[in-house]
Amino acid sequence: MASKLSTSFVCWNLSGFNCVNRSNGNGRIVRVSFPASCKMRNRSTFSSLQNKRQQIKPSTEVGLRQNQVEEEDSVVSFNNDDSVDKTKETTAPSAININGAEQAEQLSSEQLEDFLGMIRKAEKNILLLNQARVRALKDLEKILVEKDALRGEINVLEIRLAETDAQIKLATEEKVHVELLEQQLEKLRNELVEKGSTEAVYEESRDLQNGDLRDAHPLSNKGISHALSKEFNSLRTENASLKNAIESFKTQFSIVKNNDGRLVALENERSSLESALKDLESKLCSQEDASKLSTLTVECKDLWGKVENLQSLLDKATKQADQAFIVLQQNQDLRRKVDKLETSLEEANIYKLSSEKLQNYNELMKQKIKLLEDRLQKSDQELNSYVQLYQNSVKEFQDTLDTLNLKEESKGRTAEEPVEDMSWEFWSKLLLLIDGWALEKKISVDDASLLREKVRRRERRICETFLAYEEESEHEAVSAFLGLLSSATSPGLHVIHITAEMAPVAKVGGLADVVTGLGKALQKKGHLVEIVLPKYDCMQYDRVCNLRALDVLIESHFDGQLYKNKIWVGTVEGLPVYFIEPLHPDKFFWRGEYYGEHDDFKRFSFFSRAALDFLLQTGKKPDIIHCHDWQTAFIAPLYWEIFVNKGLNSARICFTCHNFEYQGTAAASELDSCGLVSKSLNRSDRMQDNSAPHKVNSVKGGIVFSNIVTTVSPTYAQEVRTKEGGHGLDSTLSSHFRKFIGILNGIDTDAWNPASDVFLPVQYNAADLQGKVENKQALRRRLGLSSADVTRPLVGCITRLVPQKGVHLIRHAIYLTLELGGQFVLLGSSPVPSIQKEFESIANKFKNHDHVRLILKYDEPLSHEIYAASDMFIIPSIFEPCGLTQMISMRYGAIPIVRKTGGLNDSVFDVDDDTIPSQFQNGFTFANADEQGLKGALVRALNLYKNNPESWKQLVQKDMNIDFSWGTSAAQYEKLYSMSVARARAAKRA
Repeated sequence: MASKLSTSFVCWNLSGFNCVNRSNGNGRIVRVSFPASCKMRNRSTFSSLQNKRQQIKPSTEVGLRQNQVEEEDSVVSFNNDDSVDKTKETTAPSAININGAEQAEQLSSEQLEDFLGMIRKAEKNILLLNQARVRALKDLEKILVEKDALRGEINVLEIRLAETDAQIKLATEEKVHVELLEQQLEKLRNELVEKGSTEAVYEESRDLQNGDLRDAHPLSNKGISHALSKEFNSLRTENASLKNAIESFKTQFSIVKNNDGRLVALENERSSLESALKDLESKLCSQEDASKLSTLTVECKDLWGKVENLQSLLDKATKQADQAFIVLQQNQDLRRKVDKLETSLEEANIYKLSSEKLQNYNELMKQKIKLLEDRLQKSDQELNSYVQLYQNSVKEFQDTLDTLNLKEESKGRTAEEPVEDMSWEFWSKLLLLIDGWALEKKISVDDASLLREKVRRRERRICETFLAYEEESEHEAVSAFLGLLSSATSPGLHVIHITAEMAPVAKVGGLADVVTGLGKALQKKGHLVEIVLPKYDCMQYDRVCNLRALDVLIESHFDGQLYKNKIWVGTVEGLPVYFIEPLHPDKFFWRGEYYGEHDDFKRFSFFSRAALDFLLQTGKKPDIIHCHDWQTAFIAPLYWEIFVNKGLNSARICFTCHNFEYQGTAAASELDSCGLVSKSLNRSDRMQDNSAPHKVNSVKGGIVFSNIVTTVSPTYAQEVRTKEGGHGLDSTLSSHFRKFIGILNGIDTDAWNPASDVFLPVQYNAADLQGKVENKQALRRRLGLSSADVTRPLVGCITRLVPQKGVHLIRHAIYLTLELGGQFVLLGSSPVPSIQKEFESIANKFKNHDHVRLILKYDEPLSHEIYAASDMFIIPSIFEPCGLTQMISMRYGAIPIVRKTGGLNDSVFDVDDDTIPSQFQNGFTFANADEQGLKGALVRALNLYKNNPESWKQLVQKDMNIDFSWGTSAAQYEKLYSMSVARARAAKRA
């Protein structure tokens, strides 16, 4: 049986091919079809493609199927079909015919057909491999050509990069050159101005405008700018071309990726052909014509070698593609450099444009320099004023030291003890001085006789008085000598305090403590002291002993009519107190509050008038009427304008302002209610407010009409005479400076005594500090603080939370203490809602903290415990007229950390200040009201506490032994009272 074998090659494309085998003898057709398309995944990098290629196993048909599942790259199928697509047969471009009729006759018909089918498949596979090899070679040639093109473009980009770097360098040099030229131009312009060559400058400027000068001229900024603009435009053009080259390179790179996909498809086809050949070998191994198959095997091996060559070529192409990817990254770096170059050139262009504004800038700088010079001059003036204040404070401090030393030397000696160490010449001089005053009628004959007797006995008091007033005015000396006679002939002075507060029955601030402390101290010195106070409905009645109402009503004039006042009497801390209850329909003191009412000016002007009516109608003849703060400053003008004429004329008026921030201002017409004439008092030299001419100022009235004006510390007295600290009254205080003095307050050492304090769990003193440690542990247990580390420092703070007290520094101290390893306890509240809310938030934050506790209220017993438990006390006031907290804390062995202002500066002296004698160093201070200043003082205190326990213990003991009692302060008030009374009596005699 003869049959004609024909093989037809259908097509070849980038993805696959189809082969159709046909026999025209018996009509049986065997067809092998390859897919017309291959589904290729996108590959992000060439390394992933290389790994996938290594995973292909062309040796077996199973490996081919695994690749088909994992990669989905290709599908190869071998099908036997009973019919042939005639259209595909006619469109096949080529065919290979093999004549095997003779061999077919020797075999059976069925075996011949199978054998011929296998031969046809082998021939077709060989043909397909040859065609694939040809296509691969062509693709490889294209890849090599593209590689060379890419390499050329890379070289061009490198050349352009070098040119760009050179242009950048040239632009930098041009910039420096322009700056030098501008300097030369400025120098030439200055020389031309000095020579007065204005016309030459004008002509040159006109030539420049007309373009007569060349761009290369050394003084032509326009030429230089034009050249730079051209260079910048050229660089822009080159940068655009570089960007286009990079885009082209990206396109070519994508083509390389597509070629790589073709090679992968070829490799898959090679694997399928190899599996088909092995299948043929297994089928033909038992046939007689093995010799023919051996030839086919040799050809297949040859094809296998060619496929391996194609594989090597594919690997080389992959390496080239990797190199192309690296080149692409380098081009991207080059692009970034070009962008930086553009930015630099834009900055250079901006600099050139700004050079035209240089002259205006110089003028502006000159104006700023002049302004700074003015500010510097003003700062120097302020500095000189502060230096003067400091020198005055030092002088007062030295005077205090001298007084203390003098008192220490004279301790134990009586006032009448004769002085043996003074020469007779001294006593003779003193006798002559007294005789001269008597002859000039400056003192009476009787007073001169008494003074001579004192000189005869050589009494110490008259000797000390003469030495103290030797350099003072004669009027001051006469008053002082007459004061000796006054104190010698009378049992004591009669002093009446008219005040709005008194501790502990009606206490808001330090005023209450001063009234009680000073009154008790003067009482101990033998003087008669009485207190006049409003009868508040909210005061502590349980602290008043023997409170009762007098069976008498005092009438007082107010708002053009008479109002009755009920008088109550009782004793507070051993002092006699008169409580005035106005029977006024407005119920002035039945408001549940001490201050803060809308009619406070009216309330306290009524009280001041009623107090003086009380003194007048009871027939009292006090030597001193002492009024305090704006609430009772009305006493001074009322006394001299109204009551002196009514017969209350025995007293001298002493006015003490505890805080000049609060001045009691109101419309001038409101002054008429209490009987004063506003038209006569609303003058700049009387009660008119210095800041608001339509208002009156009660504190100013107290200053102007009082005989003695005091405040609560020497430093504060200096501060309020400046514009910054005087709150508008600095000029008034300066004009009345002769009667104005600052006296440091004291504390009640009976109430504040750790050795007998009933509020403390354990009493202690300076000789035995173990009780302080036990109080510290007791407070920790009460507040729920950690007691694990007994030596951990405890910082305390008791204050009203108002801006004056430095609330921002208190807040900072809480966190700073915690950061530095300490514990912090705060006791106090704020009348300012925003501040109270802020500290409530902080208190909630540290509610369960081991080392911080905030108690936002005032608790008298707890305050004693905090003083006793604290190792240090924070007082960072913005301004502080006196302050008692630092004195109490030292009394209880808590070292104060304070800002140097007001009374804090007069009572706390830094342990590291070498200008202060060591015996007076008692705490830590800082000058600036900022966080850095507070931190410096707190860190120094904690370092001494932790690193030198023995020095800390000595400091605690020294502070506890300091005398902050009212004795020294009361003596100064006593001296002021006596001198003022003596002057009044001398004036009456004259």
